[in-house]
Amino acid sequence: MRVVGKVGAIGMVAAAVLLVAGCGGDDDSKADSSATTTAARSAAATTTPASKGRECTADDIKVDGGYGEAPKITIPDDCDPPKQLIVKDLVAGSGPGAVAGQPLSMNYTLITWSDKKKLDSSFDRGKEFTLNLGAGEVIKGWDQGLVGVQQGARRLLIVPPDLGYGSGGRGMKPNETLVFVTDAVKVGS
Repeated sequence: MRVVGKVGAIGMVAAAVLLVAGCGGDDDSKADSSATTTAARSAAATTTPASKGRECTADDIKVDGGYGEAPKITIPDDCDPPKQLIVKDLVAGSGPGAVAGQPLSMNYTLITWSDKKKLDSSFDRGKEFTLNLGAGEVIKGWDQGLVGVQQGARRLLIVPPDLGYGSGGRGMKPNETLVFVTDAVKVGS
């Protein structure tokens, strides 16, 4: 299967525009200009989604299910993904908050913003995910967003692309915003 990214698609549109512009004589200059403008508008429309007028907040994301249960996450259609990391405890934990260098044992579900689909879930696998906080073993959104989490807490993380997978990878589209619901099973050793 061949996948063409945004850059590839823009390149194909640009090549098509050049091909159209290079064909014909001077009588076709108005048609060529119109084709170029139409192709450029089409390329812009496919690479930049229209804004919905406001950024979503943590309160816009609906999460069903309690701590220890696989959550059902609903992302609304009426707002844009946030550009900053959003962190909100949905269920309070207890004990000291996590600090850099501590081991954490977490359960999580990940939903991708663009298509609102579950991409990964430790709940589904039945196996907790372990990491050392702040050690660069996970995306920056986790290393930053899990600081202070307490054992027994359920935390929502909305991770912008620059703190996630940026240009893509690991099943992510380029510039994907990620929505995690995490349960802190164990904080510290």
